[in-house]
Amino acid sequence: MRIGITLPVAQDESYRAPAYGDIRQLALTAEQSGLDSIWAADHLLYRPTDDPPRGFWESWTLLTALAEATERIEIGNLTLCMPFRNPGLLAYMAATFEEVSGGRLVLGLGSGWHEPEFRAFGFEFDRRVSYFEDSLEILVPLLREGRVKYAGDLLHAEGPLSPRGPREGGPPILIASKGPRMQRLAARYADRWNTAWYALPREPFWERREGLWAACRDVGRDPAEIEITVGLDVNDASAIDDENREGVLPAEASALEDAFAAWQELGVTEVMCRLEPATPEMAERVARAAEAVRTKPAVA
Repeated sequence: MRIGITLPVAQDESYRAPAYGDIRQLALTAEQSGLDSIWAADHLLYRPTDDPPRGFWESWTLLTALAEATERIEIGNLTLCMPFRNPGLLAYMAATFEEVSGGRLVLGLGSGWHEPEFRAFGFEFDRRVSYFEDSLEILVPLLREGRVKYAGDLLHAEGPLSPRGPREGGPPILIASKGPRMQRLAARYADRWNTAWYALPREPFWERREGLWAACRDVGRDPAEIEITVGLDVNDASAIDDENREGVLPAEASALEDAFAAWQELGVTEVMCRLEPATPEMAERVARAAEAVRTKPAVA
C-alpha cells in the first residue's frame, strides 16, 4: 500500500499560509523518509459562514515547482476542480507536468463542491457536474490517444495533444466522487478513486465504495480495475479531544500502524494523510509507521 501526505496550502485570519520554502522542505522530508506521494488541495477560497474567507496557494503552480524540487515521489492533486479550467488547456498542462516531473503526476479530478468560491469568481455552480462530464470527454482522449473530436452541451474540442510527455497513455486519473452521477463517471474514466476524510475504517466508506462498485456494474467495468484511495486526518495526539476522536487518527506509532493495516486489509491501495500540524516531524512519524507496516511479516 502506498502512503503519502497532503501539503498545507491554506490560510485564514489566525494563521498565514506556509511559505513555499516550508512547503518544499515538507515535500523533501516526505520523499527522503520513504513516503510515496505528496498531494495538494485545489481551492480559490473557503467560506463556510459569513466570516472572512480562507485563502489558498494555487495548487498547480505549487506542485509544478515541487516536481522540479523532488526526484522520486508521486505528485497529485486532491483534487483539481475541473470547472475552474478548460479541459484542453488542462491536458497540455498535464502533459507538460509529466515532462517536468519525469512521469510522476497523478491527475486528481473532481467537479467541485464549495459554492462560495464558484460564485466569487464567476464559475457556474449548478451545472458543474455536466461541465465535469463534458471535460472528461475532452481530457481523457487527449491524454490517452493524443487527439479529440467532441461536441457536448457545454464544451467542444477538436485537435491534438502534442508533445505528450514521457508516458504514452498519460498520467493515471484519480476521481473523487460520492453521488450517483459522479460515481458513474468515476466508473467509466478513473484509474484510481478517492474518498475522504477518515481515521479508522467506518461509514460512509463502505456505502461510497459500494456506490462505486454498483456504478461499475452499470457501465460494464470490473471494479478491480480501479484502485481505492482514502484520505486520513492525522493529528498530534495532544490536539485530539473527545469530540473529534472518532474521526481523527492520532500520530502515534501503534495507532498509525493499526490504521494503515486496517485500510490495507480492505484492499485500499493508497492513503493520503492530512497532517495537523503539517510539519516535517509529523511526516517522519507517518513514514516510520508506513515502514513498520511494510516490513511486518505476513500472517499465514
